[in-house]
Amino acid sequence: MESYDKLLDQAYKGLKPLESSGERFEIPKIEGHIEGTKTILTNLQQITSYLRRDQDHLLKFLLKELATSGALKNNRVILQRKISSQKINEKIGSYSREFVICGQCGKPDTELKKEKTHASLNCLACGAKHSVRAKI
Repeated sequence: MESYDKLLDQAYKGLKPLESSGERFEIPKIEGHIEGTKTILTNLQQITSYLRRDQDHLLKFLLKELATSGALKNNRVILQRKISSQKINEKIGSYSREFVICGQCGKPDTELKKEKTHASLNCLACGAKHSVRAKI
């Protein structure tokens, strides 16, 4: 009978290596398609649940940054012009840098607290507090 270590080595050799950038926090890419002059996004709800932020907050940010109008209907976002998925992913990345990732420790373990006149990003990992835009 073979030793445990030899069997374990054989098992590891049979596994495919994981392809990952090594980061714990990887935002899912936007999914959708273009219909005529409109862009339809189908997985914004998945992205907002991953970021642990309000869907309306992210949508408002995207509409402002992409300089377009749009609406949420049946868990799909309908943007009123053609926009590439690359550009939308860039804007979601800038949203996460501003409203999700801690500026002190760089971890995504944060919560957004809104008060009357301002909003702050509170890090649950290191305890840092950063002020962010209250109005988008």
